[in-house]
Order: sequence, then C-alpha cells, then structure tokens
Amino acid sequence: MTSFDGLLWLLLMLGPFLFLQRGLHREIQAVFLLLTRRSDLSIAIFSLLVFPGVLLHEASHYLMAKILGVPTGKVSLLPQSIEGNRLRLGYVETGKADILRDALIGMAPLLSGGAFVAYVGIMRLSLLSVWEALALGDLDATLGALSASFNTPDFWLWFYLMVAVSSTMFPSQSDRRAWLPLTLVLALIFGLALFFGAGPWMSVNLLPSLNAALGGVAVVFAISAGVHLVVLLPIWALRKGISKLTGMQVIG
Repeated sequence: MTSFDGLLWLLLMLGPFLFLQRGLHREIQAVFLLLTRRSDLSIAIFSLLVFPGVLLHEASHYLMAKILGVPTGKVSLLPQSIEGNRLRLGYVETGKADILRDALIGMAPLLSGGAFVAYVGIMRLSLLSVWEALALGDLDATLGALSASFNTPDFWLWFYLMVAVSSTMFPSQSDRRAWLPLTLVLALIFGLALFFGAGPWMSVNLLPSLNAALGGVAVVFAISAGVHLVVLLPIWALRKGISKLTGMQVIG
C-alpha cells in the first residue's frame, strides 16, 4: 500500500466505468430504435428510464450554484440532440464565476450521485461483500453474498435507481470546463509547497486523507462499472436477437 494507491485504483476503475456507461447507453437506445423504428421515440423512452438520474444530476448543479451564490437561468429536463451526434438529457444555465466555483458546480452531480451509489451499493445491497468473496475466489461465499443481496427488500427498485443514477452522474464536457485550469492551479500550489519544504508535512497530514477520498471514489466507480456490466450483457444479447429476427442493424 502506497500513499497513492487510491489514485491508482481510481484511474483503473474510471476507464472501464466510462466504457461500460457509453456502451449501455448505446445498446439501450439501439434496442428501442429497433423496436420502434423511430429515433425520437427511442430517445424519449431512454430518457424516461434514466430520468431519476437526470433529475438528481441537474438538481445537484442547481443547488450547488445556489449554495455558492452563482446565479442560475433556464433549467431543462428534456432530452435534446446536439452537435456531434450526442444526446443532452438536461441542463442548468449558470452565470459566470471563478474557476473554483465553476469546478464545484460541474462536479456536483458526481458528488451527489457517488454518495447515492455508495449508499445503495454498500448499505442497502451489500455489494462489497460480493466483491470481497469474489476477490478471495470463494464461490460458496460469493453465491451466499449474492443471495443475501437479492433478498434485500425492494432489491430491484434499489438496483434500478443505482443504475439510473450512476449512468448519469458523470459530468458532461461542459460541466468539466473548469477542471483543467483548476487542476493546473492546484498543481502549481502543490509544487510551490514542495519547493518551500512542506512535503513532509503534507505526506503526514494531507496525503492520507486525499488517498482515502480517491479510494472512496474508486469504489463508487467500481460498483457502477459492475452494475453496468450486469445490465449491459443481457441488453446486448437482446439487441443481437432483435437484429437477427428483424434483419435490421443499428449503425453508429
């Protein structure tokens, strides 16, 4: 265990999560497009499926802006097709602010969504027990942990909400516009602190907490990637089956 293992796990989990998230979105929309043969209807049905996550995403932007004293404008929860063949599920207009407040407003859905996923995955569905059993290679313990998770009251409701929220919690490109300049500023501050001899103090007082926080985010991404994979496989098989029966393919 090093002082940076939390960052390492975060980077290892982020890529698979984003890949599976985009794949799941694509497969779900493809299934509805094959069934309805109407792109507008398939988008509308997909938007309804992930609406709880969209609502939390946009509400998080709005509340964070209000907390930080940044003015807000129009709020939309309706899906829109935008340039680059992309789908925008909702948005909140905010006024100009400094890079710190912009970054926090953009990060708000990840904070609230991550907290929700962690609560449901760990406290309600006990998915960490499943992971620990898998890591030990104990099949009986894994099956027992899965059975206990499935027997959770309202399991399917919690599972659906976790998928909907985790699938929409990652900030969009516009939400992340202030992340790079803020990262550069923080890197400069960190470099100056090292230059002036604050490295030993930071390694004792700052890095452990930062490492734990990054590790927590990694757990959220790991849980999210896992549930996305569980849903993606049958949706992919369903899309393949419909394509074979109808002779139609979804391109792109």
